[in-house]
Amino acid sequence: MPQTELTAIVETIRQEMMITNDLRDETLKRSRLLIRSCAHAIRAIHRHEREEAESLLAQARAEAMVEPLSRHPVLYHAGYTQDALKELVEAHLVYAVVYDTEPPTPADLHVAGDSYLRGMSEAATEMRRFALDLMRRDRVEEAEKYLDFMDDVYSLQTTIDFPDAITGGLRRNTDVLRNVLERTRGDLTMGIRQDRMSEMLRRFEERLDRLQGEDDG
Repeated sequence: MPQTELTAIVETIRQEMMITNDLRDETLKRSRLLIRSCAHAIRAIHRHEREEAESLLAQARAEAMVEPLSRHPVLYHAGYTQDALKELVEAHLVYAVVYDTEPPTPADLHVAGDSYLRGMSEAATEMRRFALDLMRRDRVEEAEKYLDFMDDVYSLQTTIDFPDAITGGLRRNTDVLRNVLERTRGDLTMGIRQDRMSEMLRRFEERLDRLQGEDDG
């Protein structure tokens, strides 16, 4: 076999690998930018800066690396790519819950099902912060919608009974969510009881004041 033929084959492979390597470097860069934009979007949602959050979500969608990787499944399914896309799902679902909008589908965000489920789990976990913030402001009843979302997500995810190789390790996310859900439910239950007790005491004091006024009269 002439060496020139093997040289040509190897050179073709080398050129293909150079293209893949350059795309990998670009994907790593864009994944970091995507994760940062999503984190900033969630922070803006916590601050009730809706326009800023929408702008950052749009920026995150533009930074998503799905299109360039359509012919490179190894890079698309790499951990750093899927972790970034998971953050994209989380940020969009947090926005949807807080502002009562329709949740995006996996097709809307161009993500795989396993990344969507993991992002959904982390979005549900993020709801604890919203619930606690409302409880600290004595708005306990408003916090219930976040607990309901956490409960719904956990119930749905327990129906996904497949090996981790298929779900991307969803079981770990589900276990974390269960623990956060239980803690949040306990905190919210205690807050509701305290609110009810405070209301009962207030009414009791008002009744005493009325009785005192009648006696003085």
